[in-house]
Amino acid sequence: MKFFLISDNTDTLMGMRLAGIEGVLAHEKSEVVVELEKAMKNKETAIILMTKKLIDLCREYVYELKLNCPKPLIVEISDRHGQSEVAETISGYVNEAIGLKI
Repeated sequence: MKFFLISDNTDTLMGMRLAGIEGVLAHEKSEVVVELEKAMKNKETAIILMTKKLIDLCREYVYELKLNCPKPLIVEISDRHGQSEVAETISGYVNEAIGLKI
């Protein structure tokens, strides 16, 4: 099972390639939809990584896929310029679940 990246940022794509994760660049909504459909059809793809900007570009479509398709998993990532509250969100979940503040 493999990761696959759909990014709007060349630096993010190159960094992921250095980590062994293949991917593509997309900038327009139509490009994102085409690349996402290709990645969804690939049986070897377990996790699709998408930059926040691209998910925001076609949010309804991505969320529809997340709700209706059990595989592959679509994960939002931040590029090198992006702001992400992922750490704060995870800390909040842990705090709510077990009462431990990280």
